[in-house]
Amino acid sequence: MYSRILVPVDLAHAERLSKALKTAADLARHYDIPVCYAGVSAETPGSIAHSPKEYGEKLAAFARDQAELHGVKAESRPVFSHDPSIDLDEAIVKAVKESEADLVVMASHIPNIADRFWPSNGGRVAARSDASVFVVRGT
Repeated sequence: MYSRILVPVDLAHAERLSKALKTAADLARHYDIPVCYAGVSAETPGSIAHSPKEYGEKLAAFARDQAELHGVKAESRPVFSHDPSIDLDEAIVKAVKESEADLVVMASHIPNIADRFWPSNGGRVAARSDASVFVVRGT
């Protein structure tokens, strides 16, 4: 049914992604397909990494850890942006297309009043991508 899962990850908040990560791993095992962990970062030094190379290495290590923990095939895909907070949705859609994923499993943010004015990341990714999008609420 599916051939590849993409999971957007924020390495700064990986502890909040456990439910989405487990969901993706369960689906990957069920369909016997790989998971691509995509992270969006600026090319400038930040709290996670000092360079794009270092960020890519940390994301690859995260993917290896997830593969070992959940028994799935995994890969990583860093995406760089001038302003990840503004370009996040477009960067995720780019990663979906480049990885040829046909399912995105992503964690939801905690709903709040701003949802009345701005659409969710999951909603924007679903609207701009050909992939199915599974939004997982909770940690």
